[in-house]
Amino acid sequence: MNNFFTTLTFLFITYFSVSQSYESKIDSIVAISYNQNEPGISILVAKEGASIYSKSFGKANLELNTPLQKSSVFQIGSITKQFTAVSILMLAEQGKLNIEDNIGKYIPEYVEIGKDITIHNLLNHTSGIKNRTPVGDKGFISKTNMSPTELIAYFKDEPLEFKPGERFKYSNAGYIILGRIIEIVSGQPYSDFIEQHIFDKIGMKNSSCGDTKQGIPNPTTGYIIEQNDFVKSDDMNLSLAYSAGAILSTTEDLLKWQNALLSNTLLKASSIKQAMTPTSLNSGKRVPYGYGFRFSKLGNSPVIAHTGSTKGFTSIALFLPKEKLYITALTNCNCKNVNNVAKQVAELFVSIPDDKITEAKHNQPERKSINVPSEILS
Repeated sequence: MNNFFTTLTFLFITYFSVSQSYESKIDSIVAISYNQNEPGISILVAKEGASIYSKSFGKANLELNTPLQKSSVFQIGSITKQFTAVSILMLAEQGKLNIEDNIGKYIPEYVEIGKDITIHNLLNHTSGIKNRTPVGDKGFISKTNMSPTELIAYFKDEPLEFKPGERFKYSNAGYIILGRIIEIVSGQPYSDFIEQHIFDKIGMKNSSCGDTKQGIPNPTTGYIIEQNDFVKSDDMNLSLAYSAGAILSTTEDLLKWQNALLSNTLLKASSIKQAMTPTSLNSGKRVPYGYGFRFSKLGNSPVIAHTGSTKGFTSIALFLPKEKLYITALTNCNCKNVNNVAKQVAELFVSIPDDKITEAKHNQPERKSINVPSEILS
């Protein structure tokens, strides 16, 4: 385990020559959408677990003229779902729940309507539970504090949209239920579980779960565009996003998260393989989602990713297992296409010739390779 993290220093040197040649190209891609006088972006690129590019552009707060930093803290929205899914798998490894358990075993409101819904169905968005939450409804009061049980009460009487396992349809409500299951099984509030068993364990010191009233260092202010001008977004109470989208983090902390997953610090190899492998409907048809991870392709390269959005913030974290490339980009305005920026940056590295990588590695110490499940390369 320690050897993995020790080699990250060497890996930085390994890819330094590659990152040098691509630094200006990444700068140019980012500069098309983000400048220093507007809400901005923090972006990090890592190769084989080592950061080779990490910069911030723009302002963390326009009114105070505060620049973004690499350590700036953003709301990461639905990237939170990765943490929720991994927490469920951690509890499964401890024998405290089973992925095939019916959710009515833990959530009384779903004893009847959820008799055929399993935890697996919640994890891969095949439960049929309607994506109806306070955040998604027009006219909701964004500063309202709601408990997990109140959130579930908000949508529990909605009829299922389809029979569990018959379709794939993204549902924040399903992930809210998963958060409540974590609380019931672990005996801890969701935020305490995440902080104790993930943040503290892997050193995510600049991350927190849902409480913006804590003394967060290097906070960012979220913005929207109204009448062609940047306006502060509502200061949403993150209890409304809960286990579907309430985490705040930095690009550097998210790299620690990614490395912890691939080094099996939090889960066994079999569990992370399960999370990062596409799942199937009852019919056998594959869906583009595992447990907290989306799947797509960039050219011939598989992509494992998730995006996020809250009021005034957008985010993306993507991993290309073939290239062993990780990119995360966090922004404090939901007015620009951060996904496209990350995609264009990824395209630079997808096309790196093998001989250039070999040259960059020449005479470097032998190092441990990241083990990527073969299924996610197909």
